[in-house]
Amino acid sequence: MIETILNRKSVRKYLDKEIEDEKVQTLLKAGMAAPSGKDIRPWELVVVTERSVLSAMAEGLPYAKMLNEAPLAIVVCGDIEKSPYWYLDCSAVTQNILLAAEALGLGAVWTATYPYEERMQVAKEQLALPDKIFSLCVIPIGYPATPYKPREKFDPKKVHYNRW
Repeated sequence: MIETILNRKSVRKYLDKEIEDEKVQTLLKAGMAAPSGKDIRPWELVVVTERSVLSAMAEGLPYAKMLNEAPLAIVVCGDIEKSPYWYLDCSAVTQNILLAAEALGLGAVWTATYPYEERMQVAKEQLALPDKIFSLCVIPIGYPATPYKPREKFDPKKVHYNRW
């Protein structure tokens, strides 16, 4: 598991290859295994495979152009009526999906919609989200088209023991 965490990277170019249903189900189960405040689980996940919807979101979301190539996206959303902290729980869901994608040999990248009103509106319109459901992010997912290497992100200067 530690190796998966350390090898996770943002993948933005994908092969023209469908993702197997069992892998999609594993991604969804991994996402929903996330911790949740008071076990409320305010998340709602939208799996998008329709090319027209992926392309429309790519057009409307400034940092999600890779949706034009991705065979699939998972849009992580939260029910704002269930929890004022929906975005925290949904962030844990997103991280689990990203780690599961890495473990399954898939590539993925977190593209934010929240807290940007115009980006959230794109997801709302394209996915017909109810008013109480806010999108946190769109995760394009696919088989990596090229090799990617993880970046070394550990910085010991950002670690403080006992006090600042």
